[in-house]
Amino acid sequence: MKIRQFIDAFAGNALPRSELRLLLSHVLARDTAWLVAHDDDELGSTEEHQARVAASRRLSGEPIAYILGYREFFGRKFKCSPAALIPRPETELLIELIGTASTQAEGQRILDVGTGTGCIAVSLALELPSAQVTAVDLSRDALALARENAHALGASNIEFIESDWFSAIDANKKFDVIVSNPPYIVPNDPHLFRGDLRFEPWLALQDRVDGLQSYRELIAGAKKHLRADGLLIVEHGYDQGESVPALFREAGFSEIEMIRDLAGQPRVTRCKTSRRD
Repeated sequence: MKIRQFIDAFAGNALPRSELRLLLSHVLARDTAWLVAHDDDELGSTEEHQARVAASRRLSGEPIAYILGYREFFGRKFKCSPAALIPRPETELLIELIGTASTQAEGQRILDVGTGTGCIAVSLALELPSAQVTAVDLSRDALALARENAHALGASNIEFIESDWFSAIDANKKFDVIVSNPPYIVPNDPHLFRGDLRFEPWLALQDRVDGLQSYRELIAGAKKHLRADGLLIVEHGYDQGESVPALFREAGFSEIEMIRDLAGQPRVTRCKTSRRD
């Protein structure tokens, strides 16, 4: 079977051609430009079998990042597995905002709470090589994945700690920045049963209370572990652009700002501790 015939066959089964090209690129270890230029090339029997298996997995709804084994984030490939949430483009906004705020600072201490694949912590460690980054997660499997990504991408200014929120952090340790993309989907939200979310760990997706409990935990920890005038920056749901800033306001944080993503949706809230804290 030729490359174009394979794509035509599975495109007829409602798989986007762009995804089919990604799957074939992975199987053939070629980029998509090569595929376009060689669409009359024949697939070997082993290659065709592997491509069919990959396409069938995608047809079943499995996330393409789990099939390929990686997702690109902030210009780097992060290994992905069902142990952790798949990195999203929207989360790159956290890196951009922290990077902008940190351009003049040397030796910053940054804490990433709920690191998952490590995409936030590792990206910050690489973008801010003078910073000291700490990444925590409750899941041992997620931490192992994050460590693997840090090693593969050459991030050495980072440590990993197994911790339920801030429980394993030294009580006297202070950070300049605390960042998190916590679980914020309310229980039984219909989105949990659709698309990629069906395959991702619910521990990383679902807030077991009201969608805001994660932010209450972050506020409590930030009060103890952020230095005076330190930055707390979090990702949240598109429908939490008022509720999350309100929690920070009630807790006495200052300079509270909600930032929209490229699609115009409320996505990130940042604030600072009071200079008196």
